[in-house]
Amino acid sequence: MTDLQTIRIIAFPGAPNLPTFAAVEKGFFAEEGLAIELTLTPNSVAQAERTAAGEFDVIFTAFDNVVAYGEGQGPAGAAVNPDYVVIMGATQLELAIVAAPDVKTYADLKGRTIALDALSTGFAFVLYEMFARAGLKPEDTTFVPVGATPQRWQSVKGGEHAATLTIEPFTSIARKAGFNVLGLSTEIFDSYQGGSVAARRSWASANPETAKAFIRAYLKGLVWTLDPQNRAEAEQILQAKMPEIQPAALQSVMASLLSPRSGLTPDARILPEGMMRVLDLRSRFGKGGKVLTDAAKYLDLSYYEAATGNR
Repeated sequence: MTDLQTIRIIAFPGAPNLPTFAAVEKGFFAEEGLAIELTLTPNSVAQAERTAAGEFDVIFTAFDNVVAYGEGQGPAGAAVNPDYVVIMGATQLELAIVAAPDVKTYADLKGRTIALDALSTGFAFVLYEMFARAGLKPEDTTFVPVGATPQRWQSVKGGEHAATLTIEPFTSIARKAGFNVLGLSTEIFDSYQGGSVAARRSWASANPETAKAFIRAYLKGLVWTLDPQNRAEAEQILQAKMPEIQPAALQSVMASLLSPRSGLTPDARILPEGMMRVLDLRSRFGKGGKVLTDAAKYLDLSYYEAATGNR
């Protein structure tokens, strides 16, 4: 048997990893001559630092993280350069503000602490915008960097903080546990490029055929995941990989994940309007007041185009 080439991936924990899980389980990566090493990151800073150190090739991360480090505004500091470039889209991604059971309205958050991954990430900017539209001022609450969604959810579940942002499956898990959802990003944004698939630019340039093989295999996993005929098996794979999803929450997790409005993007296409929303939020809430308008500088879709024949 031919030796498989290993691709090292780092991603955030969450249901959007299902196409990758499926592509591994169904042998799509192996068909392309690839083996996958998937590492889950505790936060965006660790993801950037370890990628900058050359530990990973492909990165599932928020599009804003790519922008932030491209502009020298990354939470890990300007000295950290993970060399991110987006090679395809991933998710629209619905962000929910999950709050403690005693928090019924945004006003109830005044004087309380809010858990975030880091204070200068795109998802934090989404929360700032949602708070502003709800009438909360920056000084009304205290924002605390805690880490990725599992850590943030646990900090709210344990009573350490009053609210946080979540993605699936943690939004549905929180609802089932009696916690309140104050608002959803999809209620205020028609389009938002949440997740993206990036690579280290230098790695992709040096390994174009491997990058294209990865894209082909991932897209097979995505098509399989989105096929209604595979729903039951897809649920089984997700539960096996994420046992914290209780059976009662599984249907709502899958419904959100399979909707292009709140989850996976068909064909892993990028969302031009969603990318401009990310740039607008960073222009308003990011450091230095720099106005960002050119999403193309953070992309290299040539590998995707070559792998799919699409432009």
